[in-house]
Amino acid sequence: MKAIILSAGEGSRMRPLTLTKPKTMLPVAGKPIIQYNIESLRNNGITDILLIVRYKEEMVRNYFGDGRDFGVNITYKTQKDFLGTANAISYGEDFIDESIIVLNGDIILDDEIIGEIIEKYNEEKPDTLMVLTEVENPSAFGVVEIENGYIKNIVEKPKKEEAPSNLVNAGIYIFNKDIFDKINKTEISERGEYEITDSVSLQIEEGKEVKGYKTSKDWIDVGRPWELIEVNESLIGDLKTEIKGIVEGGAFIHGNVHLDEGSIIRAGVYIEGNVYIGKNCDIGPNSYIRGNSYFGDNVHVGNAVEIKNSIIMENTNVSHLSYVGDSVIGSNCNIAAGTNIANLRFDNATIKTKIKDKKIDSGRRKLGAIIGDSVKTGINSSFSPGVKVGFNSTIGSGVLLYDDVPSDTRVLVKQNHIIQDKKVKR
Repeated sequence: MKAIILSAGEGSRMRPLTLTKPKTMLPVAGKPIIQYNIESLRNNGITDILLIVRYKEEMVRNYFGDGRDFGVNITYKTQKDFLGTANAISYGEDFIDESIIVLNGDIILDDEIIGEIIEKYNEEKPDTLMVLTEVENPSAFGVVEIENGYIKNIVEKPKKEEAPSNLVNAGIYIFNKDIFDKINKTEISERGEYEITDSVSLQIEEGKEVKGYKTSKDWIDVGRPWELIEVNESLIGDLKTEIKGIVEGGAFIHGNVHLDEGSIIRAGVYIEGNVYIGKNCDIGPNSYIRGNSYFGDNVHVGNAVEIKNSIIMENTNVSHLSYVGDSVIGSNCNIAAGTNIANLRFDNATIKTKIKDKKIDSGRRKLGAIIGDSVKTGINSSFSPGVKVGFNSTIGSGVLLYDDVPSDTRVLVKQNHIIQDKKVKR
């Protein structure tokens, strides 16, 4: 069996983080999201993998190469247009032998899930095996009508009271060659895309064996910025201590820490809970690093900084006397001295943030800022819970930021008023 991983899209709901990186390359617990899937496939004996790429594809290609360093054989095809999942999968028609497993690149699967579904497929040999998961409210998903294990119908985003079941499509499939015949017959949808669920529906209409399988194992869909924090929390929870760098005397570590080569934890640093620290990082002195925090390579955390449950990407500085809570900070940022990123509302309500100009409830009581790459803050700037700052923007000294900031924008305090203007793009 071979595998296709879909990694062509940007992931617009993850902006501003995906303005400079494809979503599948966002880091959690020391690896890009997509690497977890590649390793799960490899651990279950699947080593021939086709990556469907497009958006900033050079990042994926440069990181994984031919796959040799990861124990697999990777080939690439570029999706010419964003024309949906069926169109993306069609690029594998010449790649398949007898069967193929298809995964979205922005989900993280337990190794056991891959093993389970391969075993199930090999036992029953249907034309298609679709992995299902049960949800409380199926109205936002493709819902299946199932009978004796066979899928009879797929209903896209029905009203809750009209849904045929609470079982929804998890976006993980095993196909035989027949699917490519159906993809070639699939018509474009109202969204202007060729949907793989429409191709599967053609199989059902033709009487092909389309089986659903509800996995008993957990899997994680990473679609929105706070879900990146949640995935990081989950994966860092399994971290084992590995010290390759230097821990100075007078530093205190409680919990498991991965400290990579060239990194140093300075005297007076207090680490509580599991923390991942990449290569060539400089932490402290006298900083407080709290559980489930991740630091990419070349991160500098200054004196008397507190960081809690956050993702700090590579080449970013968090200067002295700053606080960062439940946040994601992109690459090449400079967080100036005294910057405070709040993560809790006064009323303790769950925090809402904008996704595609619509306020969405994150469901999280604690959520800080989502900051894109190459952002700079001035001294004593402050961020309200749930705000987002676009790529290459500057937040001036003393600004109290309540609203999202677009990319390439400068926010300043002038005569006691907050003003915004467009920066000159680099």
